[in-house]
Amino acid sequence: MKRVLVGSFATEEHILGAARAAREHGLRIADAYTPYAVHGLDRAMGLRPSRLPWVCFGLGLLGAVFKLAFQFWAMAVDWPINVGGKPWNSLPAYVPVTFEVMVLLAGLGVVLAFLLRCRLLPGKQATPLFRGATDDTFLLALERPEDPGDVSVVSQLFRDFHAVRVAESEL
Repeated sequence: MKRVLVGSFATEEHILGAARAAREHGLRIADAYTPYAVHGLDRAMGLRPSRLPWVCFGLGLLGAVFKLAFQFWAMAVDWPINVGGKPWNSLPAYVPVTFEVMVLLAGLGVVLAFLLRCRLLPGKQATPLFRGATDDTFLLALERPEDPGDVSVVSQLFRDFHAVRVAESEL
């Protein structure tokens, strides 16, 4: 568990300004909680772009290649059946099923990768920072500095951006 200082804000402009100011002051942002997606908050927090699209592409490509190889092996090598005089290795006949398997493997794989990356495993209990944290409030959690003087700097930074409430919590 790490100690964090949490500022509660009423509007998205205030949390965006506080996140930018915290990064300019060299403070580490632990997390942000909002009732809806806030445009630009990821850049204000200094987050890197997600790698999930690459995971989706890789798993989709893997699913398509596996399905094409399996279907070619099953229809042309292992059990060739002449259906209406068509060739055994007809690629256009494989396209619909290949597409479906590609989408299935990519979709399920991305969901699983997201859950593992965020450590949202089955049975994990959520520990909210504040009651109603994402109902109508914007929260910004900054890692608590070791120096007590820096704690007052963080509190003042939150107040400069109209924080409704500032508290210390564990994340």
